[in-house]
This record gives sequence, C-alpha cells and structure tokens, in this order.
Amino acid sequence: MAKRAAGGSKAGVRAVNFRPDPGARIVVLHGPDAFQRADCTAALRAALLKAHGEVETIYLDGQAARPADVLDECRSFGLLQQHKLIVADAADQLVKEDARPIFERYAQSPSDSATLVLRGDRWNTGKLDAIIEQAGGAIVKCDGLQDREAVQWAERRAREVHARAIDKRAAELLVELLGPDPGRIDSELAKLALSIDDGGGITTGVVKELVGCTREEEAWAIQADLLSGDPEAALARLRIVLENGPRDADVPAQWAMLDLARKLHGASHGFAQRMAPGQMMSVLRIWGAGSEAVLRAARRIPPADAADMLRRCVEATAQARSGSDPRRLLEAQALRFASLTR
Repeated sequence: MAKRAAGGSKAGVRAVNFRPDPGARIVVLHGPDAFQRADCTAALRAALLKAHGEVETIYLDGQAARPADVLDECRSFGLLQQHKLIVADAADQLVKEDARPIFERYAQSPSDSATLVLRGDRWNTGKLDAIIEQAGGAIVKCDGLQDREAVQWAERRAREVHARAIDKRAAELLVELLGPDPGRIDSELAKLALSIDDGGGITTGVVKELVGCTREEEAWAIQADLLSGDPEAALARLRIVLENGPRDADVPAQWAMLDLARKLHGASHGFAQRMAPGQMMSVLRIWGAGSEAVLRAARRIPPADAADMLRRCVEATAQARSGSDPRRLLEAQALRFASLTR
C-alpha cells in the first residue's frame, strides 16, 4: 500500500501547511479561498515538472464533464507519454453520491502516469477521503488564514517566492493594511520586492510608503474599465496606467486584475449557490467603489468561466515573475476581461 501523504489525516491538511508531493496521484483542494486552490495547484505542477521534466496540463469543468470521461483521461497516455496533470473544478458536482463508487475504485489503484486534482468551494467528505490519503494523496482545506498565520505566511512567501526578507513588524503591518487574504498579500509582496534595491529587505518604512490606503481607489480605476465590456476602454486605461506610472506600474495593474478575477469568481459561485448579495459581499470583502458593478457582472458570468479567468490571472502573474513581457500579459488579460463582461 502507498505511504500516507505527509501531513495527511482524516481531517485533511490546511493549504497553509501543504507541501506538494509529486508522488501523489489524487489531490483534493477544497474551500472558499480560490487563491489558495490555484496556488496549491501551481505548487503541485512545479513539483511534477521537477520530477517528470514535462507535464501535460488539462483543465476540466466538473459541472459539465462526466465522471467516466475524467477517469478515462487519467488512464490514457499523455502527449508523447509525458505525465498528465488533470484539474477538475466544481469537484463537488463531479463527485456526487452516484459517482463516488467509481472514484473510490480508481483511488484504490490510480494511474501512475497522471495526477488528478479535484478542486471546488465545497467537498463532500466520506470514505473516498480515507482511500485517497491511504494511497498517498492529500485532502487540502483552502479555508483562508487567520491574522497570525497570515503574518507567518507573508514572511515565508517573501523569502521563498519573492527572494526577499521581510521584517516581522513589516509583515504585521502588511496584514493590518490588507487583511489576511493571501492573494492580496502575495500581490503586494511582488510589488514591494520589485520596488527595492537588490539585496534589500522589506521594512516597515517600505510598506508605509508603497502600500497606501488609496490602493482600493487606484485598483477600481482599472477595474471599472475591465468591467465595461469595452476592449478599447480597457486597453486605453491600461496604457494610461503603464505609460504614466512608475517603473513598476505593471505590478499594481496585475494586482487589480487578480483582485477583480477573485471577486468575480467568488461572486459568480455565490450566485450559483443562491447566496444573498449582502452575505456574499461580506464573505468576499467586496465593498467600496464599484461593488454593485462587480456583482452585476458576476451575476451574468458562469462559474466555470470565472474560474478560468482567475486561473489565467494567477498564471500570468507567475509568468511575469519569470521574465515574460508584463505589458503583453496585461493587455491579453484586459481583452479577456472585456470579453467576459461584455
């Protein structure tokens, strides 16, 4: 029998403690924090790339895909027989009661050439969880962070992802200004890391200078045009920001897009689950300028499309960090937003 995944238990492991194992063949990422689900997926893919050299990644909509087709995809060989990463969103809709037996049988003997990631806001716990963990997989709860956890996460994230040290007090101030949302903290850390000299650390002075209380208004200036459904307006606003801003103006622009994608994704799923708008705004922290416009747009967007937009924003952020042209990435995202909200 395969070894139990590190950190696994009947209750699962929280995303903040998740360490991807390239040997895991089934990983469940469930909970309300879309950034954590996307980030854990990216970390798992990076581990698979290191282990296998090449990975074919396939994204499926759990609301539309048939369980048998998903598992057939897992069993079939990838392009040039490379390892496959199959990501199925809306996993609670895919793995419903009548489909659980075939997933349980698959989990007892999963394909060695594929890793299946089941993601969603919700997950129906049961016998399948134990089978997945006993086979070396993982059940990961993406339930956000408490303030103290967010400070520790920011310190580790700055060091491991952005190659910068951050003072503990600076991390605490960052959480005070932004809240414990890991997506917002990570976007801000990226901006701060790019804004200081090589070898320098992130201090409270840097945070006070660059993380102002006007960031919501600045972000809304970009987000309003992204929600307009007008590609020319979206591109025009983006060019104004990039051409008239500081050297690293692409970083807050990327944050604004990632933040908008997060809101649209959460609100779209909230409407699909018949959540009251007031409750949704509180859970997703949608307030201030443009909150009604965000909800109006989210009401028209299918959850699968909103999830795809969020995934693309997360991937674009990673590509910008790895040296890709940030302007071209942002322009492509702006056009996708315009198409999505048209």
